[in-house]
Amino acid sequence: MAIQVGDKAPDFELKDNHGRTVRLSDFRGEKNVVVLFYPFAFTGVCTGELCALRDNLPKFVNDDTQLLAVSNDSIHTLRVFAEQEDLEYPLLSDFWPHGETSRAYDVFDEGKGCAVRGTFIVDKEGVVRWTVVNGLPDARDLNEYVTALGAL
Repeated sequence: MAIQVGDKAPDFELKDNHGRTVRLSDFRGEKNVVVLFYPFAFTGVCTGELCALRDNLPKFVNDDTQLLAVSNDSIHTLRVFAEQEDLEYPLLSDFWPHGETSRAYDVFDEGKGCAVRGTFIVDKEGVVRWTVVNGLPDARDLNEYVTALGAL
């Protein structure tokens, strides 16, 4: 069942591109979280989206907000990707059990074996306050995230 605005965000525990454990619940009471699912590192649209976030990072990683980007790539792939693209925010691996977190958010494409472009803004209490899900080839509009975060 698709995650809707007003739903409690499913908690998760994933490794980042440096092998550190990151839990959504670690930010509860502290920060709003942008949980951004993307298909694969090193692909054109994904690289463009993640670099646009990098170029606007103060809007997404600050005292009030944390960006968590999630793909089904391994942590090793994500480490190289982050280094190559100079990405300084956590890239989380939903590699194993393969797609478990993507499935919890109902953004896993079983046929392709990867997440589609789902974005969820989770408030400090762990409630989804904004969401958009795009198909694999469709880039998201960065300004929509900024507007949604401004409304919190």
